[in-house]
Amino acid sequence: MKVLIIGSGGRESTLAWKISQSDKVKKIFMAPGNAGNDHIAERVNIGATNIEKLKEFAKEQKIDITIVGPEAPLVLGITDVFEKEGLPVFGPSQKAAQLEGSKAFSKKILLDNGIPTADGAIFDNYENALAHIHTIRRPVVIKADGLAAGKGVILADTEREAIEALKRIMEQKEFGDAGNTVIIEEQLKGYEVSILAICSGTDFKLLVPSQDHKPIFDGNKGPNTGGMGAYSPVSMFPDEDMEDVIKIIKKTLTSLKTQGITYKGILYVGLMITETGPKVLEFNVRFGDPETQAVLPRMTSDLIDPIEAVAKGEGLKDVHIEWTDKACVAVVAASAGYPGSYKKGYTINGIDEARKDDDCFCFTAGCEKLDNDIVTSGGRVLAVSSLGANFDIAREKAYNALTKIKFTDIYYRKDIGIVYK
Repeated sequence: MKVLIIGSGGRESTLAWKISQSDKVKKIFMAPGNAGNDHIAERVNIGATNIEKLKEFAKEQKIDITIVGPEAPLVLGITDVFEKEGLPVFGPSQKAAQLEGSKAFSKKILLDNGIPTADGAIFDNYENALAHIHTIRRPVVIKADGLAAGKGVILADTEREAIEALKRIMEQKEFGDAGNTVIIEEQLKGYEVSILAICSGTDFKLLVPSQDHKPIFDGNKGPNTGGMGAYSPVSMFPDEDMEDVIKIIKKTLTSLKTQGITYKGILYVGLMITETGPKVLEFNVRFGDPETQAVLPRMTSDLIDPIEAVAKGEGLKDVHIEWTDKACVAVVAASAGYPGSYKKGYTINGIDEARKDDDCFCFTAGCEKLDNDIVTSGGRVLAVSSLGANFDIAREKAYNALTKIKFTDIYYRKDIGIVYK
């Protein structure tokens, strides 16, 4: 089987690593990929949103399954284009991808179907949104409707902060056209959990829960990032709440079906676990990053089995997913200055050393090849994931492996895997 993985980040590196373990898979291509995966995949110099060229490549190479990593090509409709050509693809259609591409669309799904979520309202007019802010209780969350590279969500504890956030999004266009419409909703209190489900229509299989650390600094302080690390399982997450999560996913998939939308691919449900149970913060339509780096190392069964079933339009009834009881901790190493400005081009050493332990994995992201060296090229450069009999062991292994990674201006949090409620 030939597999094409679209994307270049740590999520795609983890997918390539896991899929390379399958006896069914003989060749993996990554478009565009990154410099840290040349030992398991062949890179193709085609951008993730160049759908026409990706389609032609898949046809020429007779790709058996294409797996779409990032959200942008899904929102642009890559699945529809591939399926029209008879090319099996793992990822939701353009209509289904609105769950992530439009926060207003997903909020409407939640509110219209009684799915637990924060109270909120949708506005496409600045004056109306401003008037609403004057009448509601704080604290609030203000979200840009469209894709904003994970940065279009602003927490506001006071009326002044809420007005400033609204100006940044709707008037100053900090996130471009993504901020033409906003969602203003209450801030939920609790702890966050990420749930991934492999979906084929209304049929789905849950992956194990994880929790990520978004703020840049230890103690969950500072501005949000794309994610500075993650861990799995989430020991404080009770079984009864998982029953509520299953109901949430069922309602979501069924509500899409009533609109003529068949969901195929990964559904990521970002949850806040409140005193009254789980409430949906957001939907994503692809594997999370860095949650994938903490979840897939715990999977002991073949990942290609459910992916193939979904891509070929089959159900998941006969697919079995198995897990180790070991804990996994994934720590992201970033360029100093991220999520703001940072320098690039620093040589990375120690990747092979970090991978020597059977229970340690190094998943590269923002790096490129320069001459014979691998150099930094992004904010989040790589993630080191480790398995252990418990969290203490997994954390120790991850941080020990991370000490072998060297590049100028390396930065990582020292508290990944510590539970913050």
